[in-house]
Order: sequence, then structure tokens, then C-alpha cells
Amino acid sequence: MVTSVWWIMMCLLAAPRPIAESDWTLVWSDEFDYTGLPDSTRWTYAVGGHGWGNNELQFYTDRRAQNAYVSDGILRITAHHEPYQHRAFTSTRLTSRGLGDWRYGRFEIAARVPVARGTWPAIWLMPSDWTFPMGGWPDVGEIDIMEHVGHDPGVIHSSVHTRKYNWQAGTQKTGVIEVPTATTQLHAYVLEWSADTIRTFVDDRPVLTYVAADRSPESWPFDKPFSLILNVAVGGAWGGTVDTTAFPQSMAVDYVRVYQRR
Repeated sequence: MVTSVWWIMMCLLAAPRPIAESDWTLVWSDEFDYTGLPDSTRWTYAVGGHGWGNNELQFYTDRRAQNAYVSDGILRITAHHEPYQHRAFTSTRLTSRGLGDWRYGRFEIAARVPVARGTWPAIWLMPSDWTFPMGGWPDVGEIDIMEHVGHDPGVIHSSVHTRKYNWQAGTQKTGVIEVPTATTQLHAYVLEWSADTIRTFVDDRPVLTYVAADRSPESWPFDKPFSLILNVAVGGAWGGTVDTTAFPQSMAVDYVRVYQRR
């Protein structure tokens, strides 16, 4: 782990809200206290360059150190401007699917996001089992703990998507918060998810509260196991125009911790 005074100060800035020990217990984590590719007992890769439903420009690679590597106690997910598999950019989309799947809990991810125009980092959850009776997206649900687009630096978005509420219809439930140091310092991006409520925070600041007004699958598909995703997309429907001269660009992740109620 980096031991400089500068890095210790950044880690302290990333400290999340205090957790009462009587409320939560740690059930899964990655502290990135090793060197090399992401831990294969915790993470797998979503691979491909088909646009991912958003006309994204990157090819997500599989176990490629240039795009995802751990050193000095930090995971770096790095997007490069380079030709690869008929795409002009590479990056990584890590997922805990099959290795870490949870229904409800508290999720804390300390991260610093990239700054370049065209970057679109995200920390989010999708269902672990896509064979739900209702079918595909957005019916199955999506929880976005953090999204940031480089053309709007320092603005963090947190959303939920369902059949009733989703971005394609312009009805998604979203909270927005300004974090001026999001691209220069670590911050703790937090989700608290229970049987009827989803809340997100940046450090100790609330961002989004979504309460199940009814338990219909159209508005609350969040009663099944979900898995965590970490990625840096490039361009696409929201990432927009890309400053190719600014790459490579990385999202730095100091830790990932998942808690469940005792």
C-alpha cells in the first residue's frame, strides 16, 4: 500500500459514513493489497466491443494488464486510444457475477474518476440471473451507484432503472451531486439497499433515495441477487465526443466492501 502522507490524506477523504457494528457485517471485499491482474476469485470480465446498448466506442478486454491492473494498493481500470478488435479504444468491465452476488446490503467503493472528455466511468449493479420472467433490460432492473461523464466534470449521477422508470423513456429516478474533487481525490461511493428502499451517498452526503411505492416488477425488480460492475466506457450515447489526445485515462479504486445486516 502507498504510505506517503499525500495518499493517506486522500484515503481519509474517502472515508464513508460511520457504520454501527451492530447493524452491518462485512461479507465480501477487495482491498487490492496485491500486485497483478484483479483477483480471479472475486472478479471476472465482460468482454466485447458491440457498443453495449449505448453505441460505446471501446472494446472491453479479458485479463489484459494494460486495461486492469493492481499495484500500490490500487486497482486501475484504464481506457486506451488504440486499435483493437475493430475498435479505436480498449478498456475493462469487471464484474463480480458468479463470485459475489447479493440481495440487499451496503456497498462501499472508494474511487477517483478520470477527467477526459469522452470518458464514462461507472460503479453499478445488474441482476446476476438474467432469466427473469420479465426478460431483459430495463425490466430486470439496474442500480447505478456512480456515473460520471467527462464533458461534465465533478458532477456525479446515481440512478435506478426499471420497466416503469428508465433513461430510454426519460423517466429514470436519478440523484445528482457536485463533487468538485471527484477527478483528483478518492471518494466513497455508497449504496444502501433494503427490501423496500435504495439510498446512495458520496462520502456522507445523500444523493438518491428511491422507495418502493408498490412491489410490482415494473417499479421494483430489486428483490433478486445482483452483482457489482466496475468499468470505464468511452463515448457513446452519454459519454459523447471524445478527446483522443487525453488518453490513457484511468479510474482508480482503493477498495470495494460489501456489508449485509446482521
